[in-house]
Amino acid sequence: MTARAHFSNNLIERFGLEEKTIAEAREIQATRGGSLMDILIQQKAVGETEVLEAMSREFGLPFWAELPMEDLKIEFTRDVQIQYLKKHKMVPLGTDRGTFIAVNDPSDFQALDDLRHILGWRSVEIVLATRTAILSAINFLYDMGQESEEEFIHDMNGESTDSIISEIEETADLLDDTSNAPVIKLVNLMLSRAVKARASDIHLEPFQKSVIVRYRIDGVLYNIMNLPKGIQSSLASRIKIMANLNIAEKRLPQDGRIDIRIGDKIIDIRVSVIPTAFGERTVLRLLDKTGTIFKLTDLGIDAARLKTLDNIIHSPYGIILVTGPTGSGKTTTLYAALSTINNPDINIITIEDPIEYQMDGIGQIQVNPKIDLTFARGLRSIVRQDPDVILVGEIRDGETAEIAIQSSLTGHLVFSTLHTNDAASSVTRLIDMGMEPFLVSSSVIAIVAQRLIRMLCPECKESYIPDDEELAKVGIDRRLLDTHTIYRSKGCPACMKTGYHGRTAIFEMMDLDDDLKKLILKTSDANEIRTKAITHGMTTLVQDGARKILAGETSIEEVYRVTGF
Repeated sequence: MTARAHFSNNLIERFGLEEKTIAEAREIQATRGGSLMDILIQQKAVGETEVLEAMSREFGLPFWAELPMEDLKIEFTRDVQIQYLKKHKMVPLGTDRGTFIAVNDPSDFQALDDLRHILGWRSVEIVLATRTAILSAINFLYDMGQESEEEFIHDMNGESTDSIISEIEETADLLDDTSNAPVIKLVNLMLSRAVKARASDIHLEPFQKSVIVRYRIDGVLYNIMNLPKGIQSSLASRIKIMANLNIAEKRLPQDGRIDIRIGDKIIDIRVSVIPTAFGERTVLRLLDKTGTIFKLTDLGIDAARLKTLDNIIHSPYGIILVTGPTGSGKTTTLYAALSTINNPDINIITIEDPIEYQMDGIGQIQVNPKIDLTFARGLRSIVRQDPDVILVGEIRDGETAEIAIQSSLTGHLVFSTLHTNDAASSVTRLIDMGMEPFLVSSSVIAIVAQRLIRMLCPECKESYIPDDEELAKVGIDRRLLDTHTIYRSKGCPACMKTGYHGRTAIFEMMDLDDDLKKLILKTSDANEIRTKAITHGMTTLVQDGARKILAGETSIEEVYRVTGF
């Protein structure tokens, strides 16, 4: 019996697992092979952290819940294949404190000895870590270890800020930029990679000893690069030059915009720079202006509610609100609605910050606070342009809300967004802004709350039977498992080991009928309004998420992460 097998049996006894659970795991082992303990972890019979802590005591090896991500040596990435490390779930960590190899299975002696020999490290300490931590570290180090980045960083050491600043042609194609300044090439690399990875944001976050670069992909942040502290100033200056910001001002926040072209894509980038304890923190939000405008049928709404929404957006007047947190797809939904009703017979005017999509046949106004062109002031001017439909990018204050309500009461159909958690809370928010309940009830005709959820990668998603606690989180009856299959994320090269690829939306659509309007006149309590709407047939965000879980599109974990109810 191997050390691992002996330990597995001891651990099974220690956790007091049922014979049935062990028997099922052994059947899977006989069919697929692999470690019995790994199978029990996959089946959630035992927790991986608990197993590793027990291993730590058994084998006398330290367990690291988190692996260091700063000042790591990356030279080994030239000599060790990434597939080898992922297969054996181990990663070398060269730090100032010493050299370590993080492993998930300390009994894989042969692979460990081979790695030591390849590395040539004289003294190495073995530590235990979770699979997730090890795989994240491997991806991070090999991304850092790419030859192009090493070359840029090496060339940038010792360069002054003045030597790397050069003019950039307006809307030049980054793929054709042959500038030799290393910082320019590094910024171009970050931007082109972000577009290729479908990233919506790039974060450059300075810390005491390094600068971390992260991409937000499908709503989740991932570490991409760990840059030396010495290039922080050059990097910030380059981005400021591109965004026409003041490179000498490092004490105050600044906002700017960059227009670039990468291949056949026109990318609008909003730049935000703020001062922090360790230097300027920069966030770039990427918007693909060449992206196609969705139709209502592309949003993932079921047929019955799609018909209801189509009827609502063809109303002659009233306010339709789309609500949700930043980045939940509100603007995409509004544009889909506008594209549905857009025709030569009606006059549509929008006021936005920023204009995210160009639409033919629609007048679009860009908010500009520098010249006092706010939502409220722009909206006042729009109503004198004989519009049939008005889109207000966001209702941020009482003044904008009041003008929007007055516009709807004078025969205009108004679309807008609010930042609230659900549909019912929007009523409370408007009343908190100072709107009279009778004005809200007489003007608002529908409120749509939405969230974006990640879709499971079709290449690697795996079926499983969730426990009662998981099902209860999203309100799924166990009897539904007789006719439906539940899937969870796994991770593969096609989805960058995330287990997800792409996003879809879940919706909560509150149609304000006469009973709801009467209730709003009596109370602004969101819970009462929500309860009443549910009794009238409203499908909640969680219920819509449950539909997509049962359809195999997403996971229980993802719906719970996004809704948090």
